[in-house]
Amino acid sequence: MPTKDPAGGLTSEGRRYFARKEGARLKPGVKGPADTPEKMRRKGSFLRRHFATLRGPLVNDAGKPTRLALSAHAWGEPVPRTVSAARRLAEKGARLLERYAKSKSRPAAKKRAAKKTVRRSAHAR
Repeated sequence: MPTKDPAGGLTSEGRRYFARKEGARLKPGVKGPADTPEKMRRKGSFLRRHFATLRGPLVNDAGKPTRLALSAHAWGEPVPRTVSAARRLAEKGARLLERYAKSKSRPAAKKRAAKKTVRRSAHAR
């Protein structure tokens, strides 16, 4: 079985190969909406890492998308063919990471508010 998916990304065999070779714990890309904090973090990090600073061309000499561009498809995103399209993906990644950071800070604020309520009610007695 091939390790690289022709549509972009790695196959399950490819993830197992890197686990054996390098000890990597790779997960498949988040294809659907990033609706949980973990998905926001993973997809946002991927998009920023791969498309904020391009490390190669998005299309080859024949005009077909390269593996770098196809990797976006493996994560459920449109295949970028231009630098501006890649920049939009990087911006989307930044927004996902901001949403992730906000979602992580919300529970702590709720806990503090709950503690204050408990303290006030205890003092009222």
